[in-house]
Amino acid sequence: MTCEILARLLDDELRLNAFRDVSDNGLQIGNEGEIHRVATAVDASLETFERAAAAGAEMLLVHHGLSWNGSFARLTGLNLKQARFALEHNLAVYAAHLPLDAHPTLGNNAQLAAVLGLEKLRPFMPYHGQPIGFSGVLAEPLSQEAFEARIRAAVCPVRLERFLYGAEIIRTVGVCSGGAPEGVEAAAREGLDAYLCGEANLVAYNLAKQWGVNAFFAGHYATERFGVRALGQWLAEQTGLTCSFIDLNLPY
Repeated sequence: MTCEILARLLDDELRLNAFRDVSDNGLQIGNEGEIHRVATAVDASLETFERAAAAGAEMLLVHHGLSWNGSFARLTGLNLKQARFALEHNLAVYAAHLPLDAHPTLGNNAQLAAVLGLEKLRPFMPYHGQPIGFSGVLAEPLSQEAFEARIRAAVCPVRLERFLYGAEIIRTVGVCSGGAPEGVEAAAREGLDAYLCGEANLVAYNLAKQWGVNAFFAGHYATERFGVRALGQWLAEQTGLTCSFIDLNLPY
């Protein structure tokens, strides 16, 4: 199977054309020959390229790709290093950013909701007209401490930050992976008890304190491991290809 055929399969499943995105989603670098082994990773970095090549992969699926807003128009600097390595090792690169965040079953947020035990899922956090995250209800209400423990067990973050300004008992939760501090306000407006995403900042702190919301931040990387891992498993089931996940376990 060629990288172009695989890319069309992924394009259709992820509904790439339904999203306005800063990422140039889809096949960003092609290769020659047949694909037998696929690697998945959160980021298209030189380290993931090296690990994918060492594992014998002919294609790398990532959440954060190489080309953003047409940045591959000029192959200089880091773009040149990355593209040269991929071409020299016949490594195709496919990226899916917002489409993988939002996928109803394989996406980062659907997967996060599942491991947290959320039920009655609803679309959450619209972005350019498309909801990216999910909100839901815990099967059993949890204390702030117990919900934090669940995040640590389910997401396995290297570090976890939290702003505990909301209800002491958590029943309703919104999730939006990666860097989405504005989701704190979205959670408050929907009357949710807690919000989980990746990156904390001053905006998130001020929103959580002023709106009275529990906000948890488990790392951009840690919250976005789920989608590429699930996508690789799905691809293996669909095609019979060998798919493996490269985990750098980054603390950011």
